[in-house]
Parts: sequence; C-alpha cells; structure tokens
Amino acid sequence: QVQLVESGGGLVQPGGSLRLSCAASGFTVSSVAMSWYRQASGKERELVANIASIGGRTIYGNSVKGRFTISRDNAKNTVYLQMNSLNPEDTAVYYCNAWVIFKNYWGQGTQVTVSS
Repeated sequence: QVQLVESGGGLVQPGGSLRLSCAASGFTVSSVAMSWYRQASGKERELVANIASIGGRTIYGNSVKGRFTISRDNAKNTVYLQMNSLNPEDTAVYYCNAWVIFKNYWGQGTQVTVSS
C-alpha cells in the first residue's frame, strides 16, 4: 500500500528555514519522480519542486528558485524539501506527491506558516 507522510512543518519567522520530510512506503522513492506542491489559502495548488527518478534532475517553481532544495535519501526512502529565506508568501500547506504505476498519490500535507 502506497503511503506518503509529510512532517517538519511549523511556524517560522521571515528569513528562517525549515526542512520538510516525506516518508514513503509501498514503493521506492528512487524509482519514480517525486514532487512537492503547496496550496495557500484561497489559491490553487502549485508545484514547488520535482526530482526525477533517473539522474535526480531537479526543477523548481519560479517563486522558490535559489531558496528551496529538493533531495532524497534512498536508504531512508524519504524525500526532503529544504526551505531557506522563507517569507510570508511561502505560507501554505505543503504536500508530497508521487505517481506510482499510473496512479497519483498525495500525502496529508504539513502546514508551514511564516510570520513574525
């Protein structure tokens, strides 16, 4: 059974950092492309970052380029999102996502709030 469990969200001051984790089960994170999305209140869900299965090529949303880094630990079967220089516009629920055997899976989400 495929499961994605996010953790690491919380309240952080502007300019601060957080690292989100997405622990996967039922498949191996190195075998599929993994993504982070976010959804702010009243807005559509948007792609934050993606890491390819082969080669580990990464892509980022324009608003987070240079500040966020996606990575994976194959031994822990976990994907991370390191978020630096956070600002209030980064406030959202962050979701982990994976396509596994033609089916789309989402985690439950973790809230990130950037506020002083």
